[in-house]
Amino acid sequence: MSPARGPGAQEARPVERRSPAFAQFFGIALALFAAVPVPHCARATIVSRGPYLQRGTPTSVVVRWRTSDATDTRVLWGTDSGNLSSSATNAAATTEHEIDLTGLDPATRYWYAVGSTTALFAGDTTHTFVTPPVAGTVQPVRAWIVGDSGLPGAVQNDVRDAFLSYTGARGADLWLMLGDNAYNSGTDSEYQNGAFAPYALPLRQWVLWPTRGNHDVLHSGADNDYYEFFTLPSLAEAGGVASGSEAYYSFDHANLHFVCLDSEGSSRLPGGAMMIWLRADLAATNQDWIIAFWHQPPYSKGSHDSDAGYENQMREMRENVLPVLDSLGVDVVLTGHSHSYERSYLLRRHYGLSNTLADSMKVDAGDGRRGGDGPYGKPAAQQAPFEGAVYVVAGSSSRTGGGTLDHPVMVSSQNVAGSLVLDVNGEALDMRFLNSAGAVTDSFAILKGSLVGVEGAPAPASGFALHGAAPLPARGSVDLAYRLPHPGRVKVAIYDQEGRRIATVAEGDEPSGERRARWDGRGTSGTPVAAGVYFAVVEFMGERRAARVVLTP
Repeated sequence: MSPARGPGAQEARPVERRSPAFAQFFGIALALFAAVPVPHCARATIVSRGPYLQRGTPTSVVVRWRTSDATDTRVLWGTDSGNLSSSATNAAATTEHEIDLTGLDPATRYWYAVGSTTALFAGDTTHTFVTPPVAGTVQPVRAWIVGDSGLPGAVQNDVRDAFLSYTGARGADLWLMLGDNAYNSGTDSEYQNGAFAPYALPLRQWVLWPTRGNHDVLHSGADNDYYEFFTLPSLAEAGGVASGSEAYYSFDHANLHFVCLDSEGSSRLPGGAMMIWLRADLAATNQDWIIAFWHQPPYSKGSHDSDAGYENQMREMRENVLPVLDSLGVDVVLTGHSHSYERSYLLRRHYGLSNTLADSMKVDAGDGRRGGDGPYGKPAAQQAPFEGAVYVVAGSSSRTGGGTLDHPVMVSSQNVAGSLVLDVNGEALDMRFLNSAGAVTDSFAILKGSLVGVEGAPAPASGFALHGAAPLPARGSVDLAYRLPHPGRVKVAIYDQEGRRIATVAEGDEPSGERRARWDGRGTSGTPVAAGVYFAVVEFMGERRAARVVLTP
């Protein structure tokens, strides 16, 4: 097991066997490999949970499964489904198996089989995964997102099958669970029936990254609750900054940075460990996109009302977390809890009740749809403060719950079962709500950097780029390198994490080509600014490019 679990005790759990109906539903024949001698006693051992994939990185992945009897542990894997030439073993006898496969190649498909040193229990051609590319790589990424997904039944099945049909052979590169992953209290049997059994096929092929919901209750003993069922990165094993807890963590996939927060058991106050870590983690990333996810939404008028005085988690996440996300460039926030679908405008600086929303808080008051008012635009290609985020409530993956569904920040509010499909390709992000019948009933897009068209401005300046700040971090002066495709007027300024301009480095007409500017680490008053994270922004012909600047004492 991973060394740093989240809060709560952990315990041994009862064995549950997969039903014949489930195996028939997916058409899965669990293959026993004839080339391996199998004693009679080993043939009776079955995989009763999994296998499932955890904590995937470009060079590793954790494989977990449960068996009906205690055995030692073995995984075979390879890039040819007919030749699983690599192996990893653990001699300890257990029913809870967990092996970290290391030394893998980035962006590579592997097949695998699991078992013991004397028999293989599961491993047909559906047991396959693709490792992520090296962090920062620009390539198409698809993520599947389910929220409040843990109630077994027809709704859950329809939502799952709608996505599997929609994505087809494309599959997904990763998937997220937004909490309430097993109803009603996250017991072992409820996780078996509400998560591991119905999602068996996705679990064995795509790495799952969950967050904890209020129904994911912690139980005493070992191997008996959320923190024991999942292996999550507490030590920055998958990128980002080490959190020291599986309750909240971050990871990178291609050019995306994902941040999982805990709205349930961790302090949501500004001085709490999670908030201190969040600032450090977002300040450290250079990824093009930042996606944050947790359970309780900052805005909702579904089955839960974010204005309700007793809903402290929603209020505290809105009042304390959103300002940090705003100031450090988050793009999309994903939550569940309300059993509906709700999706906001591109927003910034709205941290109060619904009646405090002002028009100025809508960065773009359009619908964000490619076929409607057009995609939302964020001029900076990477992080930049207060360019806005879209907030999505997607808590209807196994049940719906009504509500007034009239929060004023929302473009679309639907009491409909479904899940989210996230597609990112370079500087373009598309999000779709896919209902349980397989129809897309809402969508939005965000375009960044060179893809953004600014009304009234000249055509996009192809070739305009901000190469970044050096050194990073810096002590004293910082050099900014940028490229202009043709002569024009340029403004280079420094902004703090609150979006305030603290220094103007350069302003005026400049020739084309590679250009440089130097910031001396001083504000407009001429005195040195405090150590911390700042943003350098270069404006040219209606476009903006931003880069992080880190000053050390």
